[in-house]
Order: sequence, then C-alpha cells, then structure tokens
Amino acid sequence: MFGGLGIHKFVLGYNKEGIIILIVTIILGVLTCGLAGWVMGVLGLIEGIIYLTKSDEEFYNTYQVGKKPWF
Repeated sequence: MFGGLGIHKFVLGYNKEGIIILIVTIILGVLTCGLAGWVMGVLGLIEGIIYLTKSDEEFYNTYQVGKKPWF
C-alpha cells in the first residue's frame, strides 16, 4: 500500500533511497498525471515480494549486512 511512497526503504534505514522514491512519486507523479506514482507503486510491490520470498538469514545478509538498497 505504501510501496509507492518508499516507506519500505525508510524502515530498512535506506533514507536516501526512500527520499528518491518519495520525490519521484510526488513530483513526477504530478507532472505525469499519476503515472510515475503508479510505476513506483508497482516497483514497491515487486520489492515487497522479493523481501517476503527470502529466508530470514538471506534477507539479513543481503539488506542489513550487505546494504543492498535496490532490488
């Protein structure tokens, strides 16, 4: 629901990436009549599915230890 706003990035501690998603969604969303927001929502959904399909250990090693901010 909030993937298009980058909330998942803020929760993981990736503030720079979260701000990028937020700006793209809001600023470009206004300029593209909501298309950018929709695209960012789909990307947030895809990232959510990726997060949920990883084991706890794999998730921790990838996103907390390895600090992989995108996909």
